[in-house]
Amino acid sequence: MQVENLKVNFNVTSEGDMPWTKPKKLQAVNDVSFQLNLGETLGIVGESGCGKSTLARAIVKMVPTHSGKVIWLGNDLLELNKSEMRNHRKQIQMIFQDPLASLNPRMNIGEIIAEPLRTHYPKTPEVDVKLRVSDVMNKVGLLDNLVNRYPHEFSGGQCQRIGIARALILKPKLIICDEPVSALDVSIQAQVVNLLMDLQEEMGLTLIFIAHDLSIVKHIS
Repeated sequence: MQVENLKVNFNVTSEGDMPWTKPKKLQAVNDVSFQLNLGETLGIVGESGCGKSTLARAIVKMVPTHSGKVIWLGNDLLELNKSEMRNHRKQIQMIFQDPLASLNPRMNIGEIIAEPLRTHYPKTPEVDVKLRVSDVMNKVGLLDNLVNRYPHEFSGGQCQRIGIARALILKPKLIICDEPVSALDVSIQAQVVNLLMDLQEEMGLTLIFIAHDLSIVKHIS
């Protein structure tokens, strides 16, 4: 992946502004460039509110960009339409900061993990879906007999493992980890980071790892 001069601006208004008042421009991401080769890890470190998560979301077109390029496998993702981008989303997945909030409380974890597979490959036979769910659960250290339980029955660390399994089910090339351990206990943080490193080695994953803790980023990068 190659990101060139990426900029993200937001228009903001203040309480009491008149309807004709011109919104102020908030520069969330300013002229960011980097190159990331397949199989590598890029660490992005910064304080809360500095634009780390906005950068991650801009890369996958979850927020609009002002200018720049995001080159992935020869294509500028920012120039793709929704249909074309949908094909690339199979290869680029995200893991989020708050593991429990990122999981649908009305779905059991088998359904949660399988959702991307059913969305992108709706004709996949149910037996194959179940086998794939079982495979990724085993990869992240979750037992098969937990498949029918719901998110509120799990700890934060287990919920993050569920989120990782969901990201893995499409066999992506790139995973963007948006502060995946900041909401976890210190003892659990190391387990999740080591799991990501093991998965990267096993599956040849490329990682963008966002955090505000330099020691964690140094460890995984």
